[in-house]
Amino acid sequence: MGRSPRKDLLAGLTVAIVALPLALGFGVASGAGAEAGLATAVVAGALAAIFGGSNLQVSGPTGAMTVVLVPIVHQYGTSGVLTVGLIAGLLLIVLAIGGAGRFMAYVPAPVVEGFTLGIAGVIGLQQVPAALGMEKGDAENVVVVAARAVADSVRHPHPAALALALGVAAVMLVGARVRPGIPFSLIAVAAATLAARSVHLDVATIGHLPAGLPLPSLGFVDLGTVPHLLTAALAVAALAALESLMSATAADAMSVCERHDSDRELFGQGVANLVAPLFGGVAATGAIARTAVNVRSGAASPLAALVHAVVLAVVVFAAAPLVEDIPLAALAGVLIATAVRMVEVASLRALARSGRGEAAVLVLTAAATLAFDLVTAVIVGLAVAGILALRQVARSARLQQVPLHDGLPPADHHEEEQALLAEHIAAYRIDGPVFFAAAHRFLLQLAETTDVKAVILRLSRVTAIDSTGALVLGDAIGKLERRGILVLVSGVKEGHRRTLDALGVLDGLNTAGRVFGHTPEAIAYARAELHTTGVLADAMPWKGTDR
Repeated sequence: MGRSPRKDLLAGLTVAIVALPLALGFGVASGAGAEAGLATAVVAGALAAIFGGSNLQVSGPTGAMTVVLVPIVHQYGTSGVLTVGLIAGLLLIVLAIGGAGRFMAYVPAPVVEGFTLGIAGVIGLQQVPAALGMEKGDAENVVVVAARAVADSVRHPHPAALALALGVAAVMLVGARVRPGIPFSLIAVAAATLAARSVHLDVATIGHLPAGLPLPSLGFVDLGTVPHLLTAALAVAALAALESLMSATAADAMSVCERHDSDRELFGQGVANLVAPLFGGVAATGAIARTAVNVRSGAASPLAALVHAVVLAVVVFAAAPLVEDIPLAALAGVLIATAVRMVEVASLRALARSGRGEAAVLVLTAAATLAFDLVTAVIVGLAVAGILALRQVARSARLQQVPLHDGLPPADHHEEEQALLAEHIAAYRIDGPVFFAAAHRFLLQLAETTDVKAVILRLSRVTAIDSTGALVLGDAIGKLERRGILVLVSGVKEGHRRTLDALGVLDGLNTAGRVFGHTPEAIAYARAELHTTGVLADAMPWKGTDR
């Protein structure tokens, strides 16, 4: 299965050691329990490795997904979360079959970075109650939850829980800088557990865990709640697709020659999310942190991710009692450190320096993540990024008056003829896209053209035109003609004719024979027409000749 089985085995073992406290922590943080986190890591991790499209991806419960699952647990309970995961799995498979993986390339970097920053903030704030030894409370917004926990802690301090959380987080953050290859998360959690047991600290622990996975069952599905859960399932599927493809892309960047298959990866994540709920697991995605550990540990094939799932399965079946005494505050410390490490300060600084628009998208996406939810945040980020991109593209469109001989073969016109032509005939070249964001800005300026008897619109450099741009173009042509100005068009691309013809923009010009393939033909027609009507006749000593 792999090109280097020994490296894959070692990488899988390393990832499992890192993933164990994260699986427990994210399971607890989601509200479904530590056993749900372990089941997700085992089942989803194995299936995504087998059916996914990345050789290096490691899947399981993640902080981003936890953020989405918490309000679902709050409103519908554990059965609601399992149902949402099941539906999301089906949606992911549909996305894979529909070839949706390629659209990941259109998500701008500021949206991704803002999304990640917001997730890190949400994960950190979610852990404040457990780190302070307080109850989580019923509020859905993490900022409110954290603020209430701090207020309760001031009235009823619990220093033991805070010390464990800060100690674990500090060990992880400092250890990662000093010796990045050592799994300090597991070491710190083990030390915190031993310390709590040895001095009998009054702190909440994980509690009893069943040995092994439950038998697969669909008993959690309540068909009456399914319609109410569809919106949540869409959010989970969108997040799973986004985070998994982001993680797979990051894995490609860290490796030498790996390239993932986006649609197959979506299919693998769909299968994983479809099956995991049957065993009590919550929704899963590709996990960026665990995938990075996998790559840096020398993984070369999906065997490493599969080994990681097998090792965690051994823990579930044989060592469940060993994790029952882990303090919740210690897991909170793990997740706080994870949130801190998610923030790439260098990337944030680079984007902030790259322009105010990029910085605004990043900040708005992060703020929307904290204030609302992840799907809303992505929509806000994409909307703002789209508006800024349209603004940039619209600015690139230009209306430029050009010399009549511009782009034409050398001519032998006399200087007096050139001056006369320039006085009565104007040629305008439209460069770039003519669409709703740009059309009115310059095409309506065109309608105000003065002191000419003929206008030639050169459209050969128009890169795109939509219905709004076409209608505004028609409006400008109409205004010019109503002022008695002769309008001619040249260089219309075949790809743009369909839009123009469908809206009848050039119908009148086509009927009058004033649409030309090339500008020289339009100039000759304009000269002949103006000569015939007498505009040029009185001033042309060579009238009647074709110079």
